[in-house]
Amino acid sequence: MSRKLTVAIVGCGDFAKNFVNLFKVHPFVEKVYVCDIIRSKAEGYRKKFHVDIIDTFETILKREDINAVAIFAQRHLHGPLAMKALCAGKHVYSAVPMASEVEECQKIVELVKRTGLTYMMGETCYYYPSSMYCRKTYKEGVFGKFVYGESQYHHDISHFPKDFLADRRSTGVPPFYYPTHSTAMILAAADSFVKKVAAFGYVDQEHDGIYEEGVNQWDNIYSNEYSLMLLDNGGTARVNECRRIGYKAPSSYVSAFYGTQGAYQFNNAQHLLTQKTKEGVQLTDVSNLINPIEMMVHKDEADFRENVANHMWQWNCFSPQQQEEIKRLPESYRELENGHMASHQFLIDDFCSAAYQGKQPVINAWKAARYTIPGLIAHQSVCRGGETMEVPDFGDMDTE
Repeated sequence: MSRKLTVAIVGCGDFAKNFVNLFKVHPFVEKVYVCDIIRSKAEGYRKKFHVDIIDTFETILKREDINAVAIFAQRHLHGPLAMKALCAGKHVYSAVPMASEVEECQKIVELVKRTGLTYMMGETCYYYPSSMYCRKTYKEGVFGKFVYGESQYHHDISHFPKDFLADRRSTGVPPFYYPTHSTAMILAAADSFVKKVAAFGYVDQEHDGIYEEGVNQWDNIYSNEYSLMLLDNGGTARVNECRRIGYKAPSSYVSAFYGTQGAYQFNNAQHLLTQKTKEGVQLTDVSNLINPIEMMVHKDEADFRENVANHMWQWNCFSPQQQEEIKRLPESYRELENGHMASHQFLIDDFCSAAYQGKQPVINAWKAARYTIPGLIAHQSVCRGGETMEVPDFGDMDTE
């Protein structure tokens, strides 16, 4: 066993606040610090969460008592910060994405391999009930061989935090530079990785200073990007990342998962399983298993479907599909708020347990690379008019 964790949270924005208490009360964590280049943000965290402040990231790297870093900075900084932390001997928890360049992903994998430090990417959708259901059911052989699937992250730019929208240099990030809310679900469920990708983009037409050349740091003009990905298992996945779209929730979801013997289909609050028979298919409605428990309490109300489409019951409420995972959570989490389809507690427990025990978590560096890189290559394909491109792969932790 390692010594308990002293965690420095880097980036005190709107998202990180959901995780401070989860780190603070975890039984394998001794102390939590916060750090932000904007001092007032760090002060706000200090007052709200009763934590101490560290002035700079460079100070964190030098402090020998700090053995873990949790990165919640701007998404294009994740890769560089993670590499520096690993080089300084710190375990790393990183919000998504892993990085914005293939070379950064490769370097992180190499650093983890060389140092043995724990690295984890906090991909919420790995624990979304739809992905968990497809993952479990596919592993049980119900679907047969995987042939085709669909997953997407439909998050309209108007629903993003105010701080993010205010930074026009970063707001217009290419959608596929933030790919893991769509790729992770389908790749985890199909137990595979991407070999090739071809993608197209929607050239934004709003002219509001977001997706325009000369405005954002990538000169990105695409607000929506759509791809076809060829998987190593022979199947194909349609994966989308969209920021101008008339849709609200669930923003990340598996809409279809087809195998040779069965299929899963989803729309709004309805989840269906079909299994091939000699006469046709056997249809089973599995909505009560996958939807959050509190959601199904309201299923007979007249405005139920509209409330689901507006993100009701999809933040803090556990699903029956998640019940087995709940059993391993620490008692100290019982009264704490969760988030993102009740995935936050699973993620922080994964990281803290792995780092304390000297292990790699389920969403380790190798998987993080496999979830991130297909998006980075997909954006290149978009910029090349849909050219089919090879996707680099750095192997699997189990085969290293």
